[in-house]
Amino acid sequence: QVVHYPLFKDVGPERFHAYHQRHMALITWVVGPLMLVEVGSAGLLIWLGERSPLFLGSLLPLAAVWAATAWVQVPLHQKLTLGYEPALIARLVSTNTWRTLGWSVRGLCLGMLLIARLR
Repeated sequence: QVVHYPLFKDVGPERFHAYHQRHMALITWVVGPLMLVEVGSAGLLIWLGERSPLFLGSLLPLAAVWAATAWVQVPLHQKLTLGYEPALIARLVSTNTWRTLGWSVRGLCLGMLLIARLR
């Protein structure tokens, strides 16, 4: 949120297309598996009977992150495949704030749950 996406605007129009294509190809291998593990582990915990308020509270930000990814971030990246567009880059950065917040809230909930379970 603070480093990676804001750098898009600094690449410049001449190199943006190649940079963005490479970004999409590489980031998928980092973020994709992590998001799948995140949703898979949530599903496993539900299946195992986890129903604590902290865990259940962490599911809302998880759903919000997935929704924002599918309906906001991915379409913005698709539009950026057409070329450098500062307004779209700014929107990508600003809307990613919601995903960052969702992951932070979820991490806080799960961290608190882990601490409670270790006591």
